[in-house]
Amino acid sequence: MSYELAGVVDSRHALAHPLLAAVDVGGTKIAGGLADRDGGLLHQVQLPTPARGSAREVMAVVGQVLDLLARHPLWASVRAVGIGSAGPVDIQAGTVSPVNIPAWRGFPLRSEVAAHPAVDGLPVALGGDAVAMTAAEHWRGAARDHRNALCLVVSTGVGAGLIIDGSLHTGPSGNAGHLGHISVDLDGRPCPCGSRGCLEGLASGTAITRTALEGGWQPAGHDTSAGAVAAAARAGHPAARHAYDRAAQALAAGIAATATLVEIDTAVIGGGVAKAGNVLFDPLRRHLATYAALPFAAHLTVTPALLGTDAGLIGAAALALPLLASPTVVAGR
Repeated sequence: MSYELAGVVDSRHALAHPLLAAVDVGGTKIAGGLADRDGGLLHQVQLPTPARGSAREVMAVVGQVLDLLARHPLWASVRAVGIGSAGPVDIQAGTVSPVNIPAWRGFPLRSEVAAHPAVDGLPVALGGDAVAMTAAEHWRGAARDHRNALCLVVSTGVGAGLIIDGSLHTGPSGNAGHLGHISVDLDGRPCPCGSRGCLEGLASGTAITRTALEGGWQPAGHDTSAGAVAAAARAGHPAARHAYDRAAQALAAGIAATATLVEIDTAVIGGGVAKAGNVLFDPLRRHLATYAALPFAAHLTVTPALLGTDAGLIGAAALALPLLASPTVVAGR
């Protein structure tokens, strides 16, 4: 699939300015885009991810996405490439190990993209998908006017990233702010990460469904998604409401702890679970008033993300933005 967004700038004008190429690698799709220096998406393509395929098969689709981008006339103005990928990632090594792409374990994605013929020596930046979302929301979204922010993706997992003193804070490996795997329940369930009582195990979409089912909620059909639980919660089902309240409490504890550590002033929440709207945000704000009790954290606000499905590509472009002034291949910012 290849399509142009409404309001695309005139090609002749765009060619006079450096552009950014963006690649967003997920378990269901691999997307590519061309963006200007203001974060405007000028062109997008996407292909399905062969998530159960071999490492080479998955990389072949990344290559196809780059090929599609390179056919566009604007490619001549691309000066840097940014990649946001499902993780974990290691931005120093340039590798990714997405949980939802089993064949990629320590896969050298940054160097593979840099070696693509269309990239041809352009500098390449790599970051995790939640960090890319954070960069996007700070650049053009709900965190735009904040110098200190936590941005979360709450979906089948819980990922997050940090903005500190106006800059993206990735940490040495690129995983700083990984809120989904802090413990908020000391006696909670063992987590696949090796810890116990992780926030992700209480607040992800999967966890919300599990809590609702354990509480006696039964779906009307075969839809057991967090969205179906949200619909039941709006209709007043007590187990569904409890599942979202429990998720909101876990998120509030994690967000408040982050605010206490690094004095963020806003938390931006995106991902599929955030689509529940007030079913999530009302109890989240209520619990946050309890957990963020210290005066320097009490002003903390919580807001929905603004960029939706564009966040991955805008964020990947944001990761590459500093490279416009640098000739080297680097990891992250």
